Amino acid sequence: MTTPTPSTSTAAEPGDGEILWRPSPEQVEQAAITAFARRLGTEPLPYDTLHRLSVADPGRFWDTFWDFAGIVGDRGSGPAIDWPATGESGAGDSGAGDRMTGARFFPGARLNVAENLLVGEPDALAAVEADEHGEQARVTVAELRARVAAAQAGLESLGVGPGDRVAALLPNDLDSLVCLLAATSLGAVWSSCAPEFGDAGVLDRFGQIDPTLLVVADDYLYNGRRHDLADKGLRVAAQLPTLRHIVLTGEGPVPEGPRPVHRLGELADDSRTTPRFPRFAFDHPLYIVYTSGTTGRPKCILHQAGGTLLTVRKEHLLHCDLRPGDRMLYYTNTAWMMYHWLVAARASGAAVVLYDGAALPRVAGGPDSGALWRVAERAGATHFGTSPKYLSLLEEQGYRPGQEHDLGPLRMVLSAGAPLRPANFRWTYREVKADLCLASISGGTEILGCFVMGNPTLPVRCGEIQGPALGMAVHVLDERQAPVHGREGELVCTEPFPSMPLRFWGPEGRQRYLDSYFAARPGIWSHGDLARTTPSGGVVISGRADSVLKPGGVRIGAGEVYAVVEQLPGVSDSIVVGVPVEDDVQVWLFVVPAPGRDLDDGLREEVRAALRQDASPRHVPAQVLQVAEVPYTLSGKRMERAALQAATAQPVSNLGSVANPTALDAIGQAAAAVPGGQRPSVTAVSA
Repeated sequence: MTTPTPSTSTAAEPGDGEILWRPSPEQVEQAAITAFARRLGTEPLPYDTLHRLSVADPGRFWDTFWDFAGIVGDRGSGPAIDWPATGESGAGDSGAGDRMTGARFFPGARLNVAENLLVGEPDALAAVEADEHGEQARVTVAELRARVAAAQAGLESLGVGPGDRVAALLPNDLDSLVCLLAATSLGAVWSSCAPEFGDAGVLDRFGQIDPTLLVVADDYLYNGRRHDLADKGLRVAAQLPTLRHIVLTGEGPVPEGPRPVHRLGELADDSRTTPRFPRFAFDHPLYIVYTSGTTGRPKCILHQAGGTLLTVRKEHLLHCDLRPGDRMLYYTNTAWMMYHWLVAARASGAAVVLYDGAALPRVAGGPDSGALWRVAERAGATHFGTSPKYLSLLEEQGYRPGQEHDLGPLRMVLSAGAPLRPANFRWTYREVKADLCLASISGGTEILGCFVMGNPTLPVRCGEIQGPALGMAVHVLDERQAPVHGREGELVCTEPFPSMPLRFWGPEGRQRYLDSYFAARPGIWSHGDLARTTPSGGVVISGRADSVLKPGGVRIGAGEVYAVVEQLPGVSDSIVVGVPVEDDVQVWLFVVPAPGRDLDDGLREEVRAALRQDASPRHVPAQVLQVAEVPYTLSGKRMERAALQAATAQPVSNLGSVANPTALDAIGQAAAAVPGGQRPSVTAVSA
């Protein structure tokens, strides 16, 4: 077993900013980022110099990285970045926004993302499939390529081609990886939802993108039980008018469906063992992923192939030091952006560990704290991805992974969804492993990557993200729109980067995208995170500037909750907020009961059951509280942010816009009456 030992710290006193780990000179020398810095001529390696070069001369940076990373494709003869001519405007762009939104990366390049994700020696390990019961299967690069080739032939037989939307309702398993690679290899656009989403939640997403093919698993495993999925898929399919075919990934009889139903195994052509890799433009569409605002249906974000590949490859190779032969396990579902981030590890020659199930599955004696660690140990994981909430639960349970498991190969622990608290940092180095890089990373579904993240050549300081990602011109702006250090402001990015989305899917999608991220500051990406920088160059994310809910790190919109709750006859009105509690976000729902009703246990359960069934388990509120009225603006809009401030005993920043201020008093009183007598405290919550 790996016995954790105290790490050497150079900090004078414990506390935020204390150095908990330093890479050895040998680790720095062997890191890919060191070799890349030499390629750029910035040795010795001061990271701040390398970062400044990456944003001051982005053409040179990305051109050099293409060659350094060995991107598979035709580079083209043009520049790495095609800048818009002075005064030139793209669709929906104007004035100062041209440089940011009009730049095109590698306009002459052609590539195939699936070809890049299937690199490696034929006998090298490509993927490990695991679930709550442990490891289930392993496939080599040659075996994965053969499975993708067979599935590719099957999809071609159904007419799948460039630009088609392939929707997937699948768990995180080998079939999902194979189908993703097969679809994208043909130039189709992949879009996936997690199995636990209810019918309405799935339709809110797939119903907007006009899919031609739906891929569904028969079932999925969660908390020791198999849950049916095929019936849900067929119900959803019946309400997707553009759908031409349904593909089921399991075995057994083919059920009747609203469209022709096929078994993947029967479609697949096993005689084809080598996939075809037609190459597409750098900005060819690759994924549609979903994020939510505070109202309305989820936004459908269309990401480009080359930009996604180049950005995540940079993050894996330089910031995670991911190498051929490494193994990455990241606990995620197929709806979260981290799923796409995980599978892209194949482009670095690493094996991906695909885990289906609960992180802490229920067993007879309580939560099985070792489920993920047993998989990591058996797979020889070098990179382990998780969340602050998971680490906190392990600490509460007294679990000691470093004592229980051989974690010798483990070099990096990554955490997303919310910033790590100082206690998470100390517990990880005490109870997991002393010699590793613990990286809190933060970015977004909108960019399929990170603005700030880890660095294997820099010290890890307690409570801090190590710094801005290469190629990302990250700044913190105050209320004057001036850059500040050491105090809170809004996180922005001032220069273009490859993984900026193409647009939102749907009517006026380009303009809606521009309005969402550039309206507040023309020509500057405004991400919505509140942050501050530290003297060491680190970053601390302190909250969200909007009212997006993020239970467990997964973004959901208030509108998704209202769409369900407003249909209940016992509810007259409601408002939902995401309350930061320790290292996570809880969904709190304040309800105005219908006339003649009280919010009793029966109505509470009715609300929770409806959200669980029609949205997803993540939409189910931790607290359902009764109020007499909901706060609205003078123009009739709900005020989620003001409600959150009232619930957490914070000053209401826009009180003058509230049409009925007494509603905020009622929310504050209801929150204060939560069992325990304590209002929650606002702590770090990331995007």
